[in-house]
Amino acid sequence: MPVTDDDELREILGLNRVAVVGCSASPGKDAHEIPKYLIEQGYDVVPVNPFADEIFGREVYDSLADVPGKVDIVDVFRPSEEVSGIVDEALARDEDAVIWLQLGIHDDEAVERAEEAGRRVVQDRCMKPTHQRLLA
Repeated sequence: MPVTDDDELREILGLNRVAVVGCSASPGKDAHEIPKYLIEQGYDVVPVNPFADEIFGREVYDSLADVPGKVDIVDVFRPSEEVSGIVDEALARDEDAVIWLQLGIHDDEAVERAEEAGRRVVQDRCMKPTHQRLLA
């Protein structure tokens, strides 16, 4: 069952390093504006996008598998049909990163697989308003 409890969401939002899969270089897009907000709030945002070299002055990685170091949250801005592969990449990493599927993004089978592997998952919820409501 995806995380919905405010106390657990607060705990998750207290983590720091966020790999944003599908981060956009285009201002005005949610996949750009939400990570920008997270940076402004002090998060260490790692952009993941195979079609960009730099976003927010930060190095961009082609895939989640290419991101060096520990990731606390895998924030997904990709269509629902791509979630399964992203979850597989997250599960292949050594850390126990939370998987956060942004508003409108669903894959119940992938969520169940991640939860069975011991991962916490947030589904169909945007980090920005959740942060604003619980921490700002």
